[in-house]
Amino acid sequence: MAGLFNKQAEIYLDARPNYPPHWYSMLAALTPQHSLAWDVGMGNGQAALGVAEHYEQVIATDVSEAQPKCAIPHPRVKYLHTPLSLPDDEIVRLIGGEGSVDLVTVAQAVHWFDLPTFYPLVARLLRKPGGVFAVWGYNDIAVSPTFDPVMKRFHDTTLTFWNEKIQCIFVDGYKTLPFPFESVGLGLTTAKDQGVDLLSERVVKEFETAWGGSQVVPSVTYKAFMLEGKVKRVSTNPPSSRTGSNKLSNQ
Repeated sequence: MAGLFNKQAEIYLDARPNYPPHWYSMLAALTPQHSLAWDVGMGNGQAALGVAEHYEQVIATDVSEAQPKCAIPHPRVKYLHTPLSLPDDEIVRLIGGEGSVDLVTVAQAVHWFDLPTFYPLVARLLRKPGGVFAVWGYNDIAVSPTFDPVMKRFHDTTLTFWNEKIQCIFVDGYKTLPFPFESVGLGLTTAKDQGVDLLSERVVKEFETAWGGSQVVPSVTYKAFMLEGKVKRVSTNPPSSRTGSNKLSNQ
């Protein structure tokens, strides 16, 4: 998985959208303390920068060696390469120790993770009580009535080249993603490797025409969603009713 994103690390800055600022404010309001946050699968650091507006320090990590080198610098963000071979105990030490993290975020990446290994690591690092874990992503864009059908047709004709791990994001928006946390109320590279040019001159021309021309800069809306939760409490008392549910935020 890391190899896929080493190949395209330099274009992430231009290709990835900015997430709604109020998402970060919403998450910050859920954590009593704002000392330390961990952004996992940080890509070029766009989510880490948003989190840094509300937390004293953000540790942003990625299994890709190339991604941290291309990340956007920020005085409160520390970027680290954490290869898959790195033991969990070492990751805990690098981040800040067990129970030290107020917020853990994963933007457009958790579907790549080994969840049975990753989720216990999140539980170890989150502050108890009060720590919050949030994952989010996007699976479509809306530009215009002319452009959107062209994009849908492109997606439909290229699905066979998308990695199977991203089906839970592009098909159902994380609705089937395992998420064992208590609610807080809230493929193109593969085709190229196979010698298939999905963005042929004809396809690019069709996109450009539907877009309105190469000099047009329309507003683009990404259809996004989020799951938020905290470590489940361990209690011998009968469970109380839950006041919230895992919700998807749309933008």
